[in-house]
Amino acid sequence: MRTPRWVVVTYVILILAGVIAALPNMFTPRQLAALPGWVPKRQITLGLDLQGGSHLVLEVDAAALKTDRLRSLLDDVRGTLRKERIDSRSARISSGAITVAIDNPDQLAKAQEVLGGMATPVGISGQRDLAITTDGNLIKVALTDAGLDDRLDAALTQSLEIVRQRVDQVGVAEPTIQRVGTNRMLVQLPGLQDPTRLRQLLGSTAKMSFHLLANTANGEPVPAGVTMLPDAKSGAQYPVEDRIALDGEHLTDARAGFDQRTHEPLVTFRFDSIGARKFAEITSANVGRPFAIVLDGKVLSAPVIREPITGGSGQISGSFTVEETATLSALLRAGALPAPLTVIEERTVGPDLGGDVIKMGIYTGIAGFAAVVLFMVALYGSWGMIANFALLLHLILTFGVLNIIGATLTLPGIAGIILGIGFGVDANILINERIREEAKKGLSAFAALDNGFKRAYSTIVDANVTSLIATGLLFMFGSGPVKGFAVTMFLGTCLSMFTAVSVTRILMAAVVRRQKLKTIRIEPLVRFFPQKTSIAFMRGRYLGIGMSIFLSVASVGLFMKPGLNYGIDFKGGIQVEITTAQPADLAQLRSTLSTIGVGEVTLQQVGSGDNNVLIRVQRQDGGEVEQTKAVDAVKQAVRKLDPAVRFDKTDVVGPKVSGELAQSGIMAVVLAALAMLGYIWWRFEWNFAIGAITTLILDTTKMIGFFALFQLDFNLTAIAALLTIIGYSVNDKVVVYDRMRENLRLYKKMPLREIIDMSINQVFARCIYTSVAILLSMLPMAIWGGSAVENFAIPMVFGVVVATTSSIFIAAPILLLLGDWWKHRREREEASAPGSLVKA
Repeated sequence: MRTPRWVVVTYVILILAGVIAALPNMFTPRQLAALPGWVPKRQITLGLDLQGGSHLVLEVDAAALKTDRLRSLLDDVRGTLRKERIDSRSARISSGAITVAIDNPDQLAKAQEVLGGMATPVGISGQRDLAITTDGNLIKVALTDAGLDDRLDAALTQSLEIVRQRVDQVGVAEPTIQRVGTNRMLVQLPGLQDPTRLRQLLGSTAKMSFHLLANTANGEPVPAGVTMLPDAKSGAQYPVEDRIALDGEHLTDARAGFDQRTHEPLVTFRFDSIGARKFAEITSANVGRPFAIVLDGKVLSAPVIREPITGGSGQISGSFTVEETATLSALLRAGALPAPLTVIEERTVGPDLGGDVIKMGIYTGIAGFAAVVLFMVALYGSWGMIANFALLLHLILTFGVLNIIGATLTLPGIAGIILGIGFGVDANILINERIREEAKKGLSAFAALDNGFKRAYSTIVDANVTSLIATGLLFMFGSGPVKGFAVTMFLGTCLSMFTAVSVTRILMAAVVRRQKLKTIRIEPLVRFFPQKTSIAFMRGRYLGIGMSIFLSVASVGLFMKPGLNYGIDFKGGIQVEITTAQPADLAQLRSTLSTIGVGEVTLQQVGSGDNNVLIRVQRQDGGEVEQTKAVDAVKQAVRKLDPAVRFDKTDVVGPKVSGELAQSGIMAVVLAALAMLGYIWWRFEWNFAIGAITTLILDTTKMIGFFALFQLDFNLTAIAALLTIIGYSVNDKVVVYDRMRENLRLYKKMPLREIIDMSINQVFARCIYTSVAILLSMLPMAIWGGSAVENFAIPMVFGVVVATTSSIFIAAPILLLLGDWWKHRREREEASAPGSLVKA
């Protein structure tokens, strides 16, 4: 089984490329700078949960965009009809469209024609942005879906550029601003600990306009064409004329400064030539009248025009702080957004917490890797060292590929890498166990290697496909850091096929060839199991199925009461993790927060110290805007109680996002189960698929019960754990089923019960060894990982135990029951067939 030289050379080149790509992560930036120029300098990008920073998801307000479009369209309709001298009694907005009443029936056709000319084709399909219909003497001008989608797309594209300019004003290094879907954008800002000012900067539309105030006395009714607008500071009401005297789009510059006489902070602005001329005309014609400067529906100031202003510049003053003038000037310089942006999700991690998480990930990863290495040596002796080398190579190549593709490493991503260590061992265990079996048949060294790899290969492929299905769906439906977990798990699964199969095969063949071995002896240093077991597993099948059903029913009861402890990913709300200067007084903190009017507040001590507190606040009524106000109120209240407090982590999830995440989580789990059912049905037979999916349902209910019993946070990370366990559960069953299928072909006359018992005994050691390896890789994280990963690592430990036992005691008995049922059914059909012989 000599591998062609060109294949070996290709493997070496690929491995060297991966090692070189991973190499920069071993050095500090200063050390990298001192290395030769040919050495890659790019390191893996750390997610915000590792390096600290702020993550915001903003959504374009489609309703406001439509309203603005209808208002501008109303003016266009009136202007067009007026230009064509068409008499119209009224043109108004009604039920999301513009209706026009034409008095003269003879002009109806012409009016429809000229209004139809206002419609323009949009998109590749060429559909019109306006739909013109008539009903008697009424003409209805409505916005089409294609037109609205085009407006929304253009608004999001323009908003991305404006947001990028606004972020640049703040001076955040290396921001990430990208489009998400059709109406959202993601803004990630490394190192920014308090996004309050940035949230104001991004959430403000910054539509500035200048209006004259109406001459209305107090108590008089507001005339038509006048709207009462509040003062931005005091809330006092001003009668502002609806007609815009001068639009803010003519602004060319805005700067924060100070009044030379009073030294109060203010904002100076300058118009372009058109704006300067209009400004001069307005101030010349309205000396002595108040002139309101309006920003996003609020009056910034309303000074009285003392004299004509012809220089094309002015100033905005009025009880501002220095920070407020800096924010306002930045908004005006960047320009107005085409539609309001709403912060629907906000997550902030402090740099100290991020550093602690990195250390935790490194320490638990090393501990898990070391435990797996020792375990493999104990199982297979010197041959285990080859598996360990492949495992180390798998780890290095994972970092190398992450670097090459520019992926972002998150905390769940670290968990995925650690878990991948355990999963990566699975293929090595399968291969070594198969080679050991073939060698015991008396085959030569090379024959045992060849047969072992061939027989193990199909099982490895089937098992990994099920893992890839779960990982792929998690990537499709996951969000943020959870996608990082999916990426690392996907890479780990694919790379294990290369390192555990291709590389290990070459290395083992090289050892056999160099040492001129006639036979292979793979003996353990520590024998955990007898060489051959003959346990009658099927004798206890009813007990196993009965216990599983009982536990699943109990889990359903726990799901009903007390129920799952849904995290804010699924129910929305606010979650703030703080570190106080002194041991936290929860009673005082609870009393303070109960007075700020944000509803139910729960406190929980987390971590190892008395000064780490997790604050949970219920989802606020009134949508995403109220969520933002509530988190500011919580932070202000906590700062007032402890000025030295440190905000380690802040998560704010609005009702819209939480509903979408919950729906995506359910979809991912259901689709994963259906996809695996289809794959097993295709690769095996219908009874294997039904056995696997039935067991999978029982395993999933037990996992849900575990979350409910221990009240662990059920959030996106929990969904990642659930999908991973689903993948592993089916993976484990594929190994058992594959051996059963093989034995069914070899022993066609043997009773099904005996075949199942024999098959389980043959793979029993492999199932236990793989489960122990995964447990060893995850246990350090479950024990020392802390609250950041407890709702992933701890359920994973439980899930591995459940999946392993169910493969032996649940899936196999179900297969036996289905097989017996099918056999008896065929016998009955044959007996009842016409002309059949019945033994007397």
